[in-house]
Amino acid sequence: MKVSKKTDYALRALFAIAEADNLISIRELSELVDVPRRFLENIMLEMNRAGWVKSIPGRYGGYVLAKGADEITMGEVIRYFEGMIAMISCVSVSNYEPCSQEGKCHFRRVFLNIRNLTAHILDKTTIASCLAQAPVTKEDILKEEFVGGLGI
Repeated sequence: MKVSKKTDYALRALFAIAEADNLISIRELSELVDVPRRFLENIMLEMNRAGWVKSIPGRYGGYVLAKGADEITMGEVIRYFEGMIAMISCVSVSNYEPCSQEGKCHFRRVFLNIRNLTAHILDKTTIASCLAQAPVTKEDILKEEFVGGLGI
């Protein structure tokens, strides 16, 4: 599964707001998460509609979380912006599309298992639980015990 830049930016913004002591202006947020301000403004409107952030208007306004960081899951954010978590649409619940190979496909179960495991992990992972962990470094990603093959 690969998430879009929009989803990436939304998650960056949510984490930055959750870490902020006070409300954070769109200008500060844009600089902090390295996202173009105009693009971030549109994302923030969507996240406001989704009920994750609250906009405080005015000269000293900005954004705060509308829910606790322990109430917002990675799964709900990714589904909101991506539409589905499944890698292929023939195993998606929300964007299911029939396949001509449905009755005889031998690898579909693998993608179904991947969908289920991914959804389970994302749905139990909150913004707060991520913030409680140390950030992942490039060295962490390249550790031998985590590399299972090319293209990962």
